[in-house]
Amino acid sequence: MQFVADLHVHTVSSGHAYSTVLEVARAAADRGLAMIAITDHGPAMPGGPHAYHFSNQFCMPASLFGVRVLKGVEANVMDRDGTLDLDEDRLEKMEIVLAGLHTLCAPYGSVAENTAMMINTIRNPWVDVIVHPGNPEYLIDEEAVVRAAAEHGVALEINNSSLTVSRRGSRPHCDHIASLARDYGCKILLGTDSHFAYSVGDFGAAAEIVSRHCIAAENVLNTSVAAVTRYLQERRDKRPQK
Repeated sequence: MQFVADLHVHTVSSGHAYSTVLEVARAAADRGLAMIAITDHGPAMPGGPHAYHFSNQFCMPASLFGVRVLKGVEANVMDRDGTLDLDEDRLEKMEIVLAGLHTLCAPYGSVAENTAMMINTIRNPWVDVIVHPGNPEYLIDEEAVVRAAAEHGVALEINNSSLTVSRRGSRPHCDHIASLARDYGCKILLGTDSHFAYSVGDFGAAAEIVSRHCIAAENVLNTSVAAVTRYLQERRDKRPQK
């Protein structure tokens, strides 16, 4: 299975990542990628950028080194209602909105509370992708979450960073989520969650899980630029009209 897009990438603007937009785009070009998304953390993340950062992303060109550059955000879920840390006027401008549960932002809770929070986030019409749902810091009813994601047409990420350098203990949860996604026909996104340019486009551990569970390429968004474009347009059509 070939991957042409990395839609979960951080730059120095996230406050705890170490490469610039130019370095990330160059790394993507060197990997042969056709598309990336710049998805720095929302403003609630300690050290993260001010909200104005996201309004101003469109000063960047649409492509760099031959790589299409989507302007996005990895928004932080702030409460059990699935509220994000970026206002709707700015979310409306984003080409892709990732959302995840992060320490110091989303409240911890029981499995039932975490599940309700993630499902409420799935129901948030601004959200395109739920990132690292296998994070063991926020244990969930994985079948309920996958079922909700399939019902609402929201993609779930298999996060390569969770399987390699962060969120220790994620692997069995990612494995289970992948198998459930196959059974329910839920869209999957492989994301590197790159915080340094050298890891852009490195999907190795996540790709192994997708392959082992025999997930069809048509259910993996970043196997095709056309699939990404079509999916994001479908999500945009579901956003509130402003």
